[in-house]
Amino acid sequence: MTSSQYDPASEGAETDFARRMSYGHYLALDAILGAQHPLSEAHDEMLFIIQHQTTELWMRLAIHELSAARRSIAKDEVQPAMKMLARMSRIFEQLNGAWDVLRTMTPSEYTRFRSQLGQSSGFQSRQYRQIEFLLGNRNHAMLKPHAHDLETTQLLEAELATPSLYDEVLRLADRNGLKMPAAVLARDVRETHSFNEGVLQAWRIVYEAPETHWMLYELAEKLVDFEDYFRRWRFNHVTTVERVIGFKRGTGGTGGVSYLKRMLEVELFPELWRVRTIL
Repeated sequence: MTSSQYDPASEGAETDFARRMSYGHYLALDAILGAQHPLSEAHDEMLFIIQHQTTELWMRLAIHELSAARRSIAKDEVQPAMKMLARMSRIFEQLNGAWDVLRTMTPSEYTRFRSQLGQSSGFQSRQYRQIEFLLGNRNHAMLKPHAHDLETTQLLEAELATPSLYDEVLRLADRNGLKMPAAVLARDVRETHSFNEGVLQAWRIVYEAPETHWMLYELAEKLVDFEDYFRRWRFNHVTTVERVIGFKRGTGGTGGVSYLKRMLEVELFPELWRVRTIL
C-alpha cells in the first residue's frame, strides 16, 4: 500500500469528530486563523500582522511562565522556577527568530501599507508592558498609552504594586543567609530597582564560592541567561526597524530607532552583570 492509499482509521485513528473534541476545536483555530484582517491589498501586510500576533501569543506564555516563577520563588520553591526561567530563554529564542522573517520585508514593501497602521505601535502592547513591569523596569510614563482602557490600566497598576521577579529573588537570597541591604528589601516596589553596592557585594559572595551557594548561583545564572536573550530581542528589534524604516518616526510617534536604542541601555538585573567585573 502506498502512502497515498493509507487510511489511518485502519489502525484505530479517530476520524469522526461530529461529537468529539477535534484539534481545531481544542485550539480555537477558527478564531485564531480568522483574526488576520489586512487593511490594504499589499502582499506583505499579512506577514506584518502574523509576526505581531504570534509575538503576542509568545508573550502570553512568557507572562504565564514569569508570573509562576515569581510565585514559586516567593514560596521558596526554587526548582520549578528554574524550569520556568529556562523555558523563558527558549521563548525569547523563538521571538528572536521571528525578526529574521520580518526582515525579509523591504522598505518599499512596508511603505505600501504603513499608512494603514494609523497611530498603532508595538510600544502600546499591553502584554509587553506587563512583562517589563514584571521584570522590574517600572516606567510609570508607560501607563499613559493605556489610560483609555480601564481594564488594562488596572492590570498594570496591580503589577506595579507587586514585587518584581528580581525583588523576590533578592528576598529569597536574604532568607537563605545572603544578607541583602534593608533599604533594598523595604523599598517601594512600584519604582524600578536601581544598582545597589550592597546587593553587588552579596552576589560577589555567591560567585566567589558557588559550591557553597549553589542554589542561588544557579538561579542567578538563569536570570542572566534570560536577560541575555531579552537583550538580543531588543537589539534585533532595533536592527529590524532601522532596516525597514531607517530613522523615521514610529507610527506611534516615538523616535523609532532612537527610542529603541534607548531601551538597549536598560539593565534588569544590574548587580548580576556587574559582579563579573569584580571577581
